[in-house]
Amino acid sequence: MTEPAFGAPWQARAFAMVRALQDAGVVTAGEWADALGAQIRRAETAGDPDDYYGHWLAALEQLVVQRELTTDGALSDSRTAWADAARRTPHGAPIELG
Repeated sequence: MTEPAFGAPWQARAFAMVRALQDAGVVTAGEWADALGAQIRRAETAGDPDDYYGHWLAALEQLVVQRELTTDGALSDSRTAWADAARRTPHGAPIELG
């Protein structure tokens, strides 16, 4: 039996977002590889644990801010909204914003 490509649905979604940005011409494969590599190097230097898709997400967030598709503030607001929604959602129920 083969292992799934992604450990969680959010990982597949992050992968799909990067592919969509590449397909739309917002970022090239080379720019993505550079951004992900730089993020992994920063994490290694900081002694962060090995979290490949966490690094993937951080690189994606950095790129969309650099390309002015969103802002750091909007990303922070989204993180806060999801955390608040997760806290008030009973275990096993879908998390709903708003």
